Amino acid sequence: MFSSRTNWHLENNRLTQALEEHRRSGRELFDLTASNPTTCGFAYPQNEILAALADPRALVYRPESKGLPEARQAIAAYYAGCRPFSKPAPPVDPERIILTSGTSEAYSHIFRLLCEPGDEILAPEPSYPLFEFLADLADIRLVPYPLLYDHGWQIDFTALRSALTPRSRAVLVVHPNNPTGSLVQPREAAELMEICAAREMAVVADEVFLDYAGSGAPSFVSCDQALTFTLSGISKISLLPQMKLAWTVVSGPDAVAKAAVDRLEIIADTYLSPGAPVQLALPELLSLRHSLQAQVRDRIHTNLSALDEMLRKTKAVTRLERKSGWYAILQVPVTATDEELTVALLTRHSVLVHPGHFFNFSRDGFLVLSLITPEAEFKEGLCRLQEFFGDGLHSG
Repeated sequence: MFSSRTNWHLENNRLTQALEEHRRSGRELFDLTASNPTTCGFAYPQNEILAALADPRALVYRPESKGLPEARQAIAAYYAGCRPFSKPAPPVDPERIILTSGTSEAYSHIFRLLCEPGDEILAPEPSYPLFEFLADLADIRLVPYPLLYDHGWQIDFTALRSALTPRSRAVLVVHPNNPTGSLVQPREAAELMEICAAREMAVVADEVFLDYAGSGAPSFVSCDQALTFTLSGISKISLLPQMKLAWTVVSGPDAVAKAAVDRLEIIADTYLSPGAPVQLALPELLSLRHSLQAQVRDRIHTNLSALDEMLRKTKAVTRLERKSGWYAILQVPVTATDEELTVALLTRHSVLVHPGHFFNFSRDGFLVLSLITPEAEFKEGLCRLQEFFGDGLHSG
């Protein structure tokens, strides 16, 4: 009855089963995976947000396939101060911006634009486990290329080149990567552009966490050597995932970029544009990002300091280097699978962390923590984590 593209494993894994049982028990949970900013105790300017959503112009339906002009102009202004990978770079043209209800929808549009059924998109590992499902739904193949760690993360270009086939259509980069927090370096961006331009492939750059990399971090938004799609949205920029507004900026050689925009516009029009209230509110929602992001940075700094203090007392666990993002990766003794370790940590100490395999780590020995967890909860969770790795109970 159902299509083969939805033949996923739907059974709950051991960690999910253990978490459901823990919640039914009513025991306190120290959730070190918390990544929903709206539930992490940040102070939102509620009056300003609600007022921005009350624009009376939203009462009239104005279908715009790319998105409302005022929203696209606000996005172009947001990028006005960005540092491009390639210089000099022209200002972002609002006509090269396509609004979507989220980056997942943007990925879907781009995959449909670039790929025939069975074509391939190269994606980094480790990374967030979203792309496999999007690829399945688009009837394409996701081909991994590894990020290597050696006192910092880097793209394995030898493996990336080896993974290319005649059906390769794009290379996906997450900049900064989730969960590694690594940034694509300028020399890596140049090599990616060279590869893709030579093979008439595209670069798809997910930059939703870029604002947390500091003002010096370059953006793919104005790259012109190869067709490039740069994705972002207010889920992370303004801590508003519930508003469902994201965008794609198209850049590259002028003729191919214009052709891509023209086709994307038809795709976007087929799905209809995001809700008018959030589009009209976008200029204000973007202007509010500064105070919200400052709170996130303070939280990350505080939690990261607490984590490093704990690690100084726990020789068995180390933290991998990170540049940005909301996450930290712990390297732990491989006394069991990552899933077995996380289940034991949950059942014995009421602490929830992500196992490394959730992010497609190629081997066991990695746990992932969210650095935006409320500070008191994070600190208590770390105490229990230290106890877990110090009491000899983590071996099964």
